[in-house]
Amino acid sequence: MHKIAEKICKHRKLILIIALLLLIPSIIGMKATRINYDILVYLPEDIETIKGEDILSEDFDMGGFSVVLLEDMSTKDIVKLEEKIRKIDNVEKVVSIADVLGSNIPVEMLPDDIKDKVYKDNETLMLVTFKEQISSDATMNSVEELRKITDEHCKISGMTATVLDTRNLSDSEVVIYVIIAVILCLIVLELALDSYVAPILLLLNIGIAILYNMGTNIFMGQISYITKAISAVLQLGVTMDFAIFLYHSYMQEKEKIKDNNEAMANAISKTFVSVLGSSLTTIAGFLALCSMNLTLGKDIGIVMAKGVLLGVISVVTILPAMILELNNLIEKTKHKEILPKFTKVKNFVMKHYKAIGIAFLIILPVAFYGYQNTKIYYNLDKSLPTTLDSVVANTELKDKFDMTSMELLLVNKDMPDYEVNKMVEEIEKVEGIEWTLDYSKIGSIGVPKEALPEDIVSIFQSDKYQMILINSKYEMATDELNAQVETINQIIKKYDENAILAGEGPLMKDLVEISNHDFNSVNTVSIAIIFVIMIVVLKSISLPVILIAVIEFAIFINMGIPYYTNTVLPFIASIVIGTIQLGATIDYAILITTKYITARKEGKDKKESIDGALGTSIGSIIVSGLCFFGATFGVGAYSKIEMIGSLCTLMSRGAIVSMVCVIAVLPSFLMIFDKLICKTTIGMRKINN
Repeated sequence: MHKIAEKICKHRKLILIIALLLLIPSIIGMKATRINYDILVYLPEDIETIKGEDILSEDFDMGGFSVVLLEDMSTKDIVKLEEKIRKIDNVEKVVSIADVLGSNIPVEMLPDDIKDKVYKDNETLMLVTFKEQISSDATMNSVEELRKITDEHCKISGMTATVLDTRNLSDSEVVIYVIIAVILCLIVLELALDSYVAPILLLLNIGIAILYNMGTNIFMGQISYITKAISAVLQLGVTMDFAIFLYHSYMQEKEKIKDNNEAMANAISKTFVSVLGSSLTTIAGFLALCSMNLTLGKDIGIVMAKGVLLGVISVVTILPAMILELNNLIEKTKHKEILPKFTKVKNFVMKHYKAIGIAFLIILPVAFYGYQNTKIYYNLDKSLPTTLDSVVANTELKDKFDMTSMELLLVNKDMPDYEVNKMVEEIEKVEGIEWTLDYSKIGSIGVPKEALPEDIVSIFQSDKYQMILINSKYEMATDELNAQVETINQIIKKYDENAILAGEGPLMKDLVEISNHDFNSVNTVSIAIIFVIMIVVLKSISLPVILIAVIEFAIFINMGIPYYTNTVLPFIASIVIGTIQLGATIDYAILITTKYITARKEGKDKKESIDGALGTSIGSIIVSGLCFFGATFGVGAYSKIEMIGSLCTLMSRGAIVSMVCVIAVLPSFLMIFDKLICKTTIGMRKINN
């Protein structure tokens, strides 16, 4: 490695030129990478509800749809608006009560039970279906056009409108995320390092690695908006300690060696081995997310694992070249480190290690109870501001028309009418069902089925299937709706074993079930992978258990706090945060542990070894933890999208909690279990003191 390091130093100008040139394809790739804003897309393709969505698209030409609320509009005006909407690209069908009644029959002539479903407080409904899927660019563009040709008397609801608003809000915030993260990290680094210029170089280096990572996402086809929003700040927080380590190593080598190139070559050699070792656990933690059935985990996991790898490469190639080229400027802007040495903190921990161990035993069950009982929500609307147009429309649709969630039942077209009626009667008796609507019921409004427009007929019938609309009063992703969906599924399978219950409600039920499974499985996978890596790295059986126990304790505290503060978390945060926190902060524990092992092997007693390991590591851990905190805290406080805000808040708090636990609990455990560690660690079995 030393020879490679020497070549890096020798050809630093060439490296910088190549690094800058690589930014061009990276920026192009970043711009060309599609961003997906629909979480439901990440459900497994083989589940029944997704198959139902495919049928809706292929057989009913219903890729996505929106329900438009029309206020104070006459039948004639509605017909005129329909004509305008039909001219929008990607619009498949436009249907309203006007299409059933014609333009000359007033709505007031409808039977009361029918009128109440479609007309309330001078408002009525219009259904607009699109050729492409809910979250496709074409469908979102169609909704944008739809908003342009409607006025304040029209409100557009539905998943596509929600996804569109999510896209607009996310895109407007993402640049601010990076700015906030950079500013807060810069403040921490200026306080922690001994040069005013060095922090800027470290941030530039990580920034280049981030752009490389974002650019290479093009090979994935698309990434989620959540991945896009958090990956930059998370990569900044996770990989900054690698850059800090190289800088400190270089400054230490300069005190021994006058030649800057040789000093940097030594620093690269020493840094590469330690950084590569510590980065493996971080990469493994992120890759564990790929085991999720909800493929959003794979999305985040691959992007972040790739980001850490590119961060390591940039730290040992681009950063050395930057530092060497601007060495004189770094020297001219030297100043005293502002952050203290934290000697008092170290001494307190070493003096009170038994009390800290007891505190651990007391806090653990409390934290674990909170961790297990933190409330989770799955309704995607709740992660968005209530003032967004789509949220306002969805709320009004619920409040005025009792259309909280719509389920779409697909059954065989050839099912006899008497069986359909019998099945529908059973469904209508299910608790929480407001009403149902199928082709046979349309005649109840007094219009012969033969006279109905083709657009209406095609909504309810295809060559293979007939559709029945089921309206529920229960909110999506609630226990009540999930139980209702389960009951309906049991009913429909009696009549048609191939029947499928589709729509947002069943999709959200699947999301709940899959997420609950992922919550349990992904943490187990991440712990197992990291445990195996640490066995190899530390050559010990006991140490991996201790280190993981410390970080898991920190995770329990972090995830338990929302329970005691009565905070409800978005589901994705509960799934991924444990794995992210474990992978991102286990390095803190490894740093102290490796120094402790080295000292014990050198013949020092346990107290001296642990005292020295903590004393030489505490500054780096605090700086790294504060950088991670700075990179994520500001985003969590600023973001109006609660899904992103909650993730970043949990990550920022997790960095601080892990930092405190590693500094306090880990040395206590090393003191208490030193004999066991020596007996179960290769190279330490003969240590007796």
